Amino acid sequence: MVFNVARLRVKELAEALNVDSPEIIATCTLLKIPASSPLSSLSIKQSKEIIDFIQKTNNVQNNDNK
Repeated sequence: MVFNVARLRVKELAEALNVDSPEIIATCTLLKIPASSPLSSLSIKQSKEIIDFIQKTNNVQNNDNK
């Protein structure tokens, strides 16, 4: 049996993005991605969606602060 699907845990993604796990879980809720704990597993596609959403949100917040 061979698994070729890469998975990333919520806590690993949070560390990589320098945010808290609850922020990732909240983003998952908004994007309708099933993740309820820091140990929840995310696909690469789900991780990309989350990263794009957080970066977009941060860009909007930075523009509002100017």
